[in-house]
Amino acid sequence: MAEKTHLQVEGMTCTNCALGVTRFLEKQGLKDVKVNFSTGDVYFEEVVPADMGAIKKGITGLGYDVVEAGHHHADGHDHSHMHEGSGSFTLEKKFIFSLVFTIPLLAHMLFANSILHDARVQLVLCLPVFVIGLLHFGKSSWSSLKSGILNMDVLIVLGSVAAFVYSIAGMVLYSGTAAAGNFLFFETTATIITLVLLGNVIEKRSVKQTTSAIRELTALQPVTAVKITILENNSEAFNEVAASEIKKGDAVLINNGSVVPVDGTVYWGSATLDESALTGESLPAERTNGDAVLAGSVVVNGTLKVVTEKPTGHTVLASILDLVKEAQMTKPAIQKLGDRISARFVPAVILISVGTFLTGFFLFNVPSTTALLSAIAVLVISCPCAMGLATPTAVAVGLGKAAKKGILIKGGDTLERFAGIKTVVLDKTGTLTTGTFRVTSFKTTGIINEQEVINALVSLEQHSDHPLARSVVSSMGSKTSGWLAFDAINEVKGMGISATDNQGNNWKSGSYSSHIDLKPEPGHTIYFSMNGKMAAYLDLSDDIREGAAEMVRDLYAMGIEPVMLSGDNEIRCKAVADATGIKKVYSGMLPDQKTATIRKLKESGNVIMVGDGINDAPSLSVADVGISFGQATHIAMNAAQVIILDSSNLKKITEAITIGKLTLKTIRQNLFWAFFYNVVAIPVAAFGLLSPMIAALSMAFSDVVVIGNSLRLKLTKH
Repeated sequence: MAEKTHLQVEGMTCTNCALGVTRFLEKQGLKDVKVNFSTGDVYFEEVVPADMGAIKKGITGLGYDVVEAGHHHADGHDHSHMHEGSGSFTLEKKFIFSLVFTIPLLAHMLFANSILHDARVQLVLCLPVFVIGLLHFGKSSWSSLKSGILNMDVLIVLGSVAAFVYSIAGMVLYSGTAAAGNFLFFETTATIITLVLLGNVIEKRSVKQTTSAIRELTALQPVTAVKITILENNSEAFNEVAASEIKKGDAVLINNGSVVPVDGTVYWGSATLDESALTGESLPAERTNGDAVLAGSVVVNGTLKVVTEKPTGHTVLASILDLVKEAQMTKPAIQKLGDRISARFVPAVILISVGTFLTGFFLFNVPSTTALLSAIAVLVISCPCAMGLATPTAVAVGLGKAAKKGILIKGGDTLERFAGIKTVVLDKTGTLTTGTFRVTSFKTTGIINEQEVINALVSLEQHSDHPLARSVVSSMGSKTSGWLAFDAINEVKGMGISATDNQGNNWKSGSYSSHIDLKPEPGHTIYFSMNGKMAAYLDLSDDIREGAAEMVRDLYAMGIEPVMLSGDNEIRCKAVADATGIKKVYSGMLPDQKTATIRKLKESGNVIMVGDGINDAPSLSVADVGISFGQATHIAMNAAQVIILDSSNLKKITEAITIGKLTLKTIRQNLFWAFFYNVVAIPVAAFGLLSPMIAALSMAFSDVVVIGNSLRLKLTKH
């Protein structure tokens, strides 16, 4: 798999900026390019040896700044505004500066025979604002011209330049005459720039709110940690160091009120931890010797000493940050329509504006001033950004909301698939049930003594991540008197695990299907054989997970059919189905039969598959949306599109579906507004029914409406 590379790019202000950077990188031969203008994150795969110097130089040539470069799993901090210091000429300062000069320009409309009517005074007041606008919007416009995808700033520059040049011409040609005032639109130039800057200020702050989940998760990463060093006399020394210096195997002290800086295992002490930011679980968790702790958890009460399992850059929290940031850049299909329209929108508006002037002036004998104002109004009222922002802002809020609830959704396209869900397929073991089994019956056949069977069985099962295997090791591990070493181990999904020991004996543990050629007793959970002869039968049982029945009722209430799909036998599946209220059950299914069943169910609508075992991985991949748990096997988590960190809370499944549907609904509302606004506003401006200043005000707040609707998703209760 190609290496994922991360760049932090500053200066992107809209989706068209992101499209321009994307197009440039794709022309360099880079694949899987993802660009997020709101955070400045750029990801791509280096499918060929990439000249990073040339790539960074090319991005800089487009008018943007490459702040930093690094590989995936960097520190996760937001550097998108790191160059904007307190002394720099920020967007807010540009707006205030422009407003100071614009107010006197507008005041001339209120006072007759004022010095403010003097063309030279108006020029002096307008010029600073015009220069600010030209520098601010001109840089972005030039970047968009070079990238080949024109953005909204091109329209602002054209509108303000047209009004300014026309005013200069009127001042020169009609100097000293009463007619000069009819050709002066300096206030229009300044007002357009000032109002658009105001809109940008509000938009910048609003967009920042859509990515608040990333910032809140980033804030959980401590900057420092207390490292424990063992001295020669076996005493401990405590030193505060940068968290980034902590390596695997280091010991750290975590005091009351501190944030856990690493993923690790407690070896001393006990504490109550708030893990809500990671798992969405509001109840505190008790942690003591031998328990695992996650970076980002807050110690509510107690003190812990922890040995580090992963360096700070590879913790679960760092992985969550990376996953959420990349997911926000994965576009739903519905966004691609908006992107295509946005890329063609600006050239179309320029043509409409030119057509408005020419048609009005030459065909309808409209005075040149009126025709020009209508043309300028068309330029400044058009808002391609609203269409560009409609999807990414809603996706950012939806993914962030899910992440704060402990639901990690791997891409914006996944959110879109939730809307058409008709069926939720649920694995039994580890999903509807706890997955923590108890061995209720253990019977040997007598081909070898019971102790030898136990030794071989536990030695073999410890090599599997399957919930049944883990339960056998947990239940019978203490009964072993010795461990077997194996030369070859082979695990077959949905069947079992087999191996050959160093004495040449072949051992196999698995389902009834894996031993059917031996004609074993039916109805047991695990079958264990030696050299092709049955050695033992095991029966295991587990408890139905709390909240399973409630989750099933919620699915039916949402018009979604829950289906159980399990490799277990019909009797046990039927018992779980009766207890949870599931009406449709498929039992005794092998992995290939599971995938075939899911393909069949997909004929009636989108299908979610929920599972956590190795044998569930193919089904998770085939389903429209695969959901797994944070405690699941790595194979299952990699195959799934959604990971629920708190596996004890099945309600998260319905919450994920609800968030997905609400997000898509918000996207559709945003796109409707963006299209409706432009379809109505452009003709109104073209017919001369709006002044450029009112048009600029309307345009400035059209983006805010879209972003505000996306932020409303944050507050929606479900």
